[in-house]
Amino acid sequence: MTHEEEPRLYVNRWGDTSDRAPGRNGSYRDICSCFGQSKPHPRVRVGFHTERQDTSAPGWQHLLELVDEAAADGREEFRPLIELSPEERRQVITLPPSIARLTAVKHLVLYGSNLVRIPTEIGAMTSLEEFTPYTSYRLHWFPYEITRCRKLTRSTVSTRALFGNYKLRPPFPRLQPLPDSVADLNPENLDPRRWGATALHSCSVCDHPIEQGGLHQVWISLRVATDVLPLLVSACSSACVAALPSGARNYIPSPHKGGRVDQPASD
Repeated sequence: MTHEEEPRLYVNRWGDTSDRAPGRNGSYRDICSCFGQSKPHPRVRVGFHTERQDTSAPGWQHLLELVDEAAADGREEFRPLIELSPEERRQVITLPPSIARLTAVKHLVLYGSNLVRIPTEIGAMTSLEEFTPYTSYRLHWFPYEITRCRKLTRSTVSTRALFGNYKLRPPFPRLQPLPDSVADLNPENLDPRRWGATALHSCSVCDHPIEQGGLHQVWISLRVATDVLPLLVSACSSACVAALPSGARNYIPSPHKGGRVDQPASD
């Protein structure tokens, strides 16, 4: 389901990942000021979060261990954040590529995370049926590869945090123009300010390696499970961009480069 307010439950049904430090005034989640999530700001300029994951942080190392454990025991539900301390949770801003090994997981719970991006490897979680990144307020978009999770039918996303959401219609970051060649790009070490991700390995559409003809990035909003999500496509060719489906109803109907692009009126 899509929810716009916190559910009034005495027990958090997704696990205790409170962002408040006991006995302190500090928060263990970073504040996001990309755009107001309470009222429309259609003229605001937005960009990608630029943070890079600190792979030496204890929280990241702990998360790697949890992914290894989940892959080894073949569990069907993965709730990594409840196993991390509040300080460790704040240190995690993405998920490791090793989530591609979680092929048995049916429910991925990331309630209350500090994430700013999801890696393309989520597309390898082919058993995924339910996805819960609820109250992850810094998570504004998802990789197109999530559409490879063909069994995914249920999601719980804080839609007001999403680029182009129907409530507020915040804009999308403007994507880079098509480069003449990607020969000078290191796909393992990209600038997230420019490309959204820190690594891109293959085409979002056909899964072939990104060719030297260029890196074609576009936005498209599609219904994924219960929600319409803004998806970042990193394609290897204009033909792969042309093969994309039409956008969701009441959203921008075709793939676009973001920036000053007309959107339907907010709800």
